[in-house]
Parts: sequence; structure tokens; C-alpha cells
Amino acid sequence: MELNIGDIAPNFTGKDQNGKDINLSDFKGKKVALYFYPKDDTPGCTKQACNLRDNYKTLQDANFVILGVSADDEASHQKFIAKYDLPFSLLADTDKEIINAYGVWKEKNMYGNKKWGIARTTFLIDEEGKIAHIFKRPKTDAHTEEIFKKS
Repeated sequence: MELNIGDIAPNFTGKDQNGKDINLSDFKGKKVALYFYPKDDTPGCTKQACNLRDNYKTLQDANFVILGVSADDEASHQKFIAKYDLPFSLLADTDKEIINAYGVWKEKNMYGNKKWGIARTTFLIDEEGKIAHIFKRPKTDAHTEEIFKKS
């Protein structure tokens, strides 16, 4: 099932880098930038995370919560956060429950090689829990700017 703007964002509970349960419903009344990315510590994913890190205070001031999601485990997230001093939570969705609920596990074609993986996607979720915007191919080095243009 493909999600669309105006849909209620699927609620979830996921483990962050420290094993703490994070529930989407905990952020009612705030805007959430829920971003799905393929893999910790890879070039595009690092650019995107660092762009969000560098603009984190501005995003917080605008009432945004940033949550990153990948299929990497908690230990991988801890290393990624420590290496780049990321100030937001990364959810370890190793069983792909959240990834599948948001429909971002897709077949990819890279140079003729087909494989399954996370399609880099960000969902902006409004204060009421509805999807306000979907970035299907966010600009990794200008993602905060994109978020502000659509919020």
C-alpha cells in the first residue's frame, strides 16, 4: 500500500540506538521528519544525516522532531551517531516493520544490478499525525532546506 499526502501516518514503536522504545504517537503536537535511509556511514546517508545535524537547532526551533530509520542494528547506529555527532535518534528496524509500513523497501536497479533495499524517502508528518509531504528522492546535502520549503 502506497502512502499519500493527507493519509494518517502509520503509528509504530521502534528501538532507537540505545534500545529505547520510540513511538510515533509520542510526538503528537510536533512536526516529525521521518527519514528512511539505506545504510549507516555510507556517502549519501552521511551527507543527509550531517545536513540535518548542522541545521538541527533551526529544525527544533520550528517544532520538528527528526527520526532516522534504516535496517541497521543498534550498534551500527551508535557508531554512526558517535562518528558524526548526530543529535537525533536513529531507529534500528532490522525486521523492516516500519520500513514496510511506510512502503520504502523497494527493488533498486544500480548499473543493471537489481537488488532490494530502502528507497531514500522522507515523510513530513504534521502535528495531527497526518502526512504533510513525501520526499521520494531527497537532496542529501540540502535536505533541511527542502523540509522548510514544504513545511
